Amino acid sequence: MEDKLYYSDAYLQQFHAEMLKQEQDENGNWYIVLSETAFYPTGGGQPNDIGYLENMPVIGVEEMDKEIRHYVTAPIEKKDLIQGRINWQRRFDHMQQHAGQHILSAAFAKLFDFQTVSFHLGKDIATIDLSVSELHEAKVKEAVHLANNIILENLPIETKWATTEELSQYQLRKAPSVTEDIRLVLIPGYDDNACGGTHPRTTGEVRAIKVLNWEKQKKHIRVQFVCGNRVLHQFDEKQSTLLTLTDLLSAPEQELPQTIKRKIAKEKELEKSIEKLKEKLISYEAEELISLDERIIGRTYEDRSIKELQQLAQKITEVAPRCAVFFVSKNKERLQVVAAKGKESNINCKKPVLDALPSISGKGGGSEVLVQGGGVSTMESDQFLSLVLEQV
Repeated sequence: MEDKLYYSDAYLQQFHAEMLKQEQDENGNWYIVLSETAFYPTGGGQPNDIGYLENMPVIGVEEMDKEIRHYVTAPIEKKDLIQGRINWQRRFDHMQQHAGQHILSAAFAKLFDFQTVSFHLGKDIATIDLSVSELHEAKVKEAVHLANNIILENLPIETKWATTEELSQYQLRKAPSVTEDIRLVLIPGYDDNACGGTHPRTTGEVRAIKVLNWEKQKKHIRVQFVCGNRVLHQFDEKQSTLLTLTDLLSAPEQELPQTIKRKIAKEKELEKSIEKLKEKLISYEAEELISLDERIIGRTYEDRSIKELQQLAQKITEVAPRCAVFFVSKNKERLQVVAAKGKESNINCKKPVLDALPSISGKGGGSEVLVQGGGVSTMESDQFLSLVLEQV
């Protein structure tokens, strides 16, 4: 493991090494293999480091065929020694999240015997999957409280290489997935775990842990959380949102939930009132069209929904059973058509509509009594209506 400098010193930000190989993989991507490296490759739920080899960006790091490949955007000039520089902000963030995951997972295990079955470190949040089918807020708060107390105690985080025979000396939270080169991450008196990730020297460097949410994920519960500087970032974002809401709603922070509930309830009442008014308007409109005493009623509209056209058509055919109606509405870049007939009408509404729809690259469906469809507005709505009516 001497070539993996991130294990001997997770805080190492710059290094020099020999270039052993510079090639393209089967997909044509350039990669470089060094005699040793501080770049951590993707693995164990932790993303890879990024940074530079000389002045060339390192965009990916993978361990394949017992070598660590540094993927670069283009080949670099061969030199005796290559300088490597990792993105320290990203590295330390990953160290905080990964150590925080150990602390939080151990808290759930110690308090409730909830075992972590998987871990994912994302760009903005990290997640663990717990081997339980439900999780209550009280238990989450208790686990987070214990985890943050462990951070406050500023306990050492130690690493050690062990053989399978030596594992019996430790109370491992989870059995290792390998039988050789077993690396242990130990928080003495709190948590022993096999892990190949990068971690800070003490729990205090994790700074804080905050669970954001949790949800059912198949047979497990997925817990979303953040650690360290991400906690501050989350606080800044939520505080900004909170201040915006207090300003928009003219309500103090503690009254926001009730204020929003009242506004939602009021909005629902208004929506119901609007629907009732729309129904009345459609009824008046239907009466006006019926009064014209037309057996075939054809009309064009702008920006009227299929639902409204259906309601209008049904109102007319219910009151005037000998009528057939054909409505076309232009909604932005589309034409929508609805046709219906009353019980005493002998007109087939379906055939003329379906025959006309290909002219606007459209599709539709329904029955002889009620049919609807739509397509691209390659012609004006009155032209399409005429095309339909010609086939009635």
